[in-house]
Amino acid sequence: MTVANADLLFTAHRDGIFRYLCRIVGHGDARELTQEVFLRVARGPIPDADDSGCRAWIFSIARNLALNHVRDDRRRGVAVELVDASGPPIQELAAALRQALDRLAPLDRDVFLMREAGGLRYDEIAVACELSVDGVRSRLHRARQQLRAVLSPALGRQHARGVKLYDKPERDQ
Repeated sequence: MTVANADLLFTAHRDGIFRYLCRIVGHGDARELTQEVFLRVARGPIPDADDSGCRAWIFSIARNLALNHVRDDRRRGVAVELVDASGPPIQELAAALRQALDRLAPLDRDVFLMREAGGLRYDEIAVACELSVDGVRSRLHRARQQLRAVLSPALGRQHARGVKLYDKPERDQ
């Protein structure tokens, strides 16, 4: 792989990879893992695939690094940083979202975050997570339902305080 190709892939996918990793490992660790993802991209051979296939490949690298990072942190007993719930309403909602995401099954969380934070299409998520497209749909639907159920009280409190939140409509593929 040439340096130019690695640079193009970095420019095209770094923001999505970073957002995805932030939701799994936190902001500070996401920076390091994003760098590691693209170091691996630059060092290895790129798959013979279109842009969609390359994007799925890069997200699968990010997913594997994130899973290893979380597993290693659990082994070491690293403390998880929690947001102060007495702070501004958006911080309270961010803490509730983080806790709700942590309650999801790891694969459901990954599918949800690849879609919502990474912007991947269903077929790209299927490749990155080694699922069928129908499996992606099912896991995404289940994750959204669980998040709605867990976040409803927090969203109700935000609404009662007059905080307006953007409600993104569900997208099809």
